[in-house]
Amino acid sequence: MSKTIAGFSKLNKSEKIDWIIDTYFSNTPNAKTILTQYWNSDEKLQQLHDEFIENTITNYYLPLGVAPNFLINNQLYTIPMAIEESSVVAAASKAAKFWLDRGGFKTSVISTTKIGQVHFIYKGDYNKLQQFFKAVKPKLISDTAAITANMEKRGGGILDIELRDKTEDISGYYQLHASFETLDAMGANFINSCLEQFAKTFKSDALNFDLFSEEERQIDIVMSILSNYVPDCLVRAEVNCHVDDLVEKDTISGRAFAEKFVQAVSIAEKEPYRAVTHNKGIMNGIDAVILATGNDFRAVEAGVHAYAAKNGRYSSLTHAKIENDIFSFWIEVPLALGTVGGLTSLHPLVKLSLEMLGKPSAKELMQIVAVAGLAQNFAALRSLTTTGIQQGHMKMHLMNILNQFEASKEEKAVLTEHFKNNTVSHSAVVDAIENLRANN
Repeated sequence: MSKTIAGFSKLNKSEKIDWIIDTYFSNTPNAKTILTQYWNSDEKLQQLHDEFIENTITNYYLPLGVAPNFLINNQLYTIPMAIEESSVVAAASKAAKFWLDRGGFKTSVISTTKIGQVHFIYKGDYNKLQQFFKAVKPKLISDTAAITANMEKRGGGILDIELRDKTEDISGYYQLHASFETLDAMGANFINSCLEQFAKTFKSDALNFDLFSEEERQIDIVMSILSNYVPDCLVRAEVNCHVDDLVEKDTISGRAFAEKFVQAVSIAEKEPYRAVTHNKGIMNGIDAVILATGNDFRAVEAGVHAYAAKNGRYSSLTHAKIENDIFSFWIEVPLALGTVGGLTSLHPLVKLSLEMLGKPSAKELMQIVAVAGLAQNFAALRSLTTTGIQQGHMKMHLMNILNQFEASKEEKAVLTEHFKNNTVSHSAVVDAIENLRANN
C-alpha cells in the first residue's frame, strides 16, 4: 500500500531505494538488484547521471543504434538513434540505402526564428496601451543588455517585440510577443530570462506612465514563457527521382509504386485518423535522433503536432507528387534544436553522437533530423503500399517475443532460421517455441 513520506528529497540514494523497496516491492525480492544493476561502475559518471534530475534511484537504458549511408546534400552521414522500438533503425537504414543510389536527400533551412511571450491582463484604454508600448519598447530591449550580450556577439539575440491584443479570446488579455535568434543553442533559458526582464520593466514603467489612470497602471503579469510552437523555425528535406528509378526487384513498376505512394500520402493529408499514425512514424525517426543528440523531444513533439494542425485540421507532415515523370517526396517541419548547452556538453554519449555527425551547427542538425523523419516515413509507406507493414516489422520484433519467453541462445538460433520463411506473429512464435520445447 502506498504511503506518504516527508523529506524524501533529503534522503541519499540508498535510503530512497530502501523506502521504495519497503513501500512497493516487499513481495519482489529481486527489485533492489534490478535497480542497482543499472548503476554505472564509474562513480563519477554515475554521479553525473544522478544529478541530471531529482530523486534519482537508477538509470533507465535505451539502445543507441546507428543508421548508415545517409547522403544529405552530397555528404555522407551515419545517424545515431536512441529508441526502443523494433524496426525503426532498420527501416531508416533501408531508406538511406535506397536513396543513396538515387541522388540522396536534399535539405534547406527555411527560417530559425523562435518565440516567447509575456502574457498579461490590462483593464483600460487600448490606445493608451499602444502608446505606452511604443514608448517602453526600446527600454524593454536595453534592459536585457546584460542577458543578450554574449548571444549578440555570436550574431543572435532579440529580433522584435510586438504588442498583441487577445481580448476577443479572454477579457483584458494581451501579449508581448517576442521573436529571437538563438543560433546553435536551443535557447530556452536565454529566451525565458529575456521575457522575465521584459515583464519586470513593462510592469514597473507602467506605474509612471502619465497617460494611464491609477487603475490602468496596475498591469497584471500572468506569466512569461517561451513557446514550443515554432512555425518560423522551419526546415525542409526532400527526395526526387524519375518514376522508373523507383522500381526494385521487379515486384512493381516504378510508376505504379509512385502512384500508390502518392495516394497513401494524400490519404494522410485528408484523413486525421490516418495522419496521426502517419506522423507518429515520422516522429519515430525524429525523436530517436533528438534523444541521441541530447535535445528535448517533448518540446519538438508538441511543436510538430501543432504545426500539423496549423490549417485547422490535423494533417500529414509529408507530401508527395509526380510531375513530368519525376517523383518528389518532402517534409517541412519545425525543429528548435541546439548543439551547445544542456546535455550536449554533459552527456558522454550525446557528445559522441554529435561528433559522429561531424559536430553540426543547430541548422545542420535540423536538416539531419528532418531527413531521419522523412526516411522513416518513406520506409513505412513503402512497406504499407507493397508487402504490408507487418512482414518487416514483426520479423524485427521476433527477438523481443523470444526474450519474453526467455528463449535460450540455441532456441533463438533455431526459431530465427524457422521464421526466415514463415510469417511472424505473436501467436505463431508462441506455437513455435512451445513445439520446439515439447520435442526436446
